[in-house]
Amino acid sequence: MKHTLDPHMIRHLSLEDTVRKVAELGYDHVEMSPRPDFFSWWTRPKLYPERIKSFKQALRDNKVGLASIQPMYRWASPYPDEWEVAIDNWKRAIEFAVELECPLFVSEFGRGGSPDRSLNDRSGLHRPETCEGAFFRSMDVLVPILEREGITLSLEAHPEDWLEEIAPAVDIIRTINSPRVRASFIAPHTFFYGPDMVANLRATEGYLEHVRLADTYDHTKSSQLRYIVNPPGSKVRVHQHTDFGQGEIDWDSFFATLADMKFDGVLSNCVFAWEDRAEDSARFMLSETKRYVEKYWK
Repeated sequence: MKHTLDPHMIRHLSLEDTVRKVAELGYDHVEMSPRPDFFSWWTRPKLYPERIKSFKQALRDNKVGLASIQPMYRWASPYPDEWEVAIDNWKRAIEFAVELECPLFVSEFGRGGSPDRSLNDRSGLHRPETCEGAFFRSMDVLVPILEREGITLSLEAHPEDWLEEIAPAVDIIRTINSPRVRASFIAPHTFFYGPDMVANLRATEGYLEHVRLADTYDHTKSSQLRYIVNPPGSKVRVHQHTDFGQGEIDWDSFFATLADMKFDGVLSNCVFAWEDRAEDSARFMLSETKRYVEKYWK
């Protein structure tokens, strides 16, 4: 098991200080989510030899493993220019992962094209089946490279993506049919996946590589009035990434199911809600995660 921190809440620190802080907080691995001085959103990674050398040295000095990297590129965009840039950036990302000795990418199926373009585009380009087609084209290009380089890609269904639910996501992963393409389960997206958390976890069995941990409320409860937005009818949905116990996920069922599935991958704590107490949150989440692992795995 890799006890891992997504350091988003301490991203103001340099790369080297981020690694030092991750170690100080008690974690043995780090998951590098997007940040401007590393793998940034939508654009080419901001890495060069000196930065790579310094980052790798910080990992070694602090005995922190690089569990995963999260590239975010528009590989499901129906716009040819966006798709081509995404593929170029993914190829470069793979080169950097090899150099950084990182075994795992985590990413999302994608939201199609840039929202700024999509809002003014009534052509129907962004139907889910069109985005799926662009995504499969990306897989045709990238999976052979991942297989050649020995790097695993773990995919997550995400709220607002063209694919939000677990079962169809696993169907696509099965269809890609590569040992290098696996599944993520993002706990704070539990209630977007569907009403039966255990069944959705079970749907990933045999493919689950990576789990993100944070609590959230069930936005479908109270006649869908858990959150009230104005004006009524606004197309807004809310989910959180909070500490264990601050939402409605049944964590005993969650961890018991993972243990029964013999999960032994990346457990990444990814609370985003409490930047004012980021260190306390990280320590609490690690302590509780280890308690659940001790309870259900041993």
